[in-house]
Amino acid sequence: MRIELASEPGGPRPNEDFAAAALPVSGQGGALVVLDGVTPPAARTGCVHGVPWYVTRLGSALLELASEHSGIGLAECLSLAIGRTANAHSDSCDLSHSATPQATVVAVRWGEESVEHLVLSDSVLLLGSDDGAEAVLDDRLARLRERGPVLESMRNTEDGFHTAGVDPGVASRAVTGTRPRSRVRTVAVLTDGAARLVEVFGACDWDGALAALREEGPEAFVARVRAAEAADPERTRFPRGKASDDATAVLVEL
Repeated sequence: MRIELASEPGGPRPNEDFAAAALPVSGQGGALVVLDGVTPPAARTGCVHGVPWYVTRLGSALLELASEHSGIGLAECLSLAIGRTANAHSDSCDLSHSATPQATVVAVRWGEESVEHLVLSDSVLLLGSDDGAEAVLDDRLARLRERGPVLESMRNTEDGFHTAGVDPGVASRAVTGTRPRSRVRTVAVLTDGAARLVEVFGACDWDGALAALREEGPEAFVARVRAAEAADPERTRFPRGKASDDATAVLVEL
């Protein structure tokens, strides 16, 4: 089994992405968790810890639950992890603040027979088979952008988009599914800062992205993203919210 990951901050701020994998001693499976922390729109968030602390706590809790409790579905694992993380700072932070730390989530768990997945918000999961790459997307945010500006007030609303914050119930909004293990050769995850090579710059499609990850590795893939960003520093050719964003790419060959 091959597992590689690369993660780089988009600038001088601390990296708000999280990525980790776990393999059981038995060698019968594994789990992968990737989070992309939401940069708060204001300096004050109600949380004394900050987004990097939040994604590390939530990601670690989710990885532990997903890898140690195979009988619990990934959505329930996420729900429990959100509740556990909220409890860890409810006494010190104002979790009712609209800018309390949030994150996108991708989780994958594989065993001898199946590969389970969960995607919440705009990070991208690629499942590679002999037929090519299948992109598993939570496209609610993309569909909102097609209709006009996306407002912060749309976050975690019925007709808006969803990210993991303090409400365990948001886990039910995630895109989930299961594939036979025999059909999945490769698993890859890209936070939106890495997926912009496809979604913003159009440098390749999802098949090309997966091929690049397999042939060159995640570190080289992130380097390609940085080169594309550097070629358009003013964001005139390729409009985007941030000139350079935190970028994480993970590859697992099963």
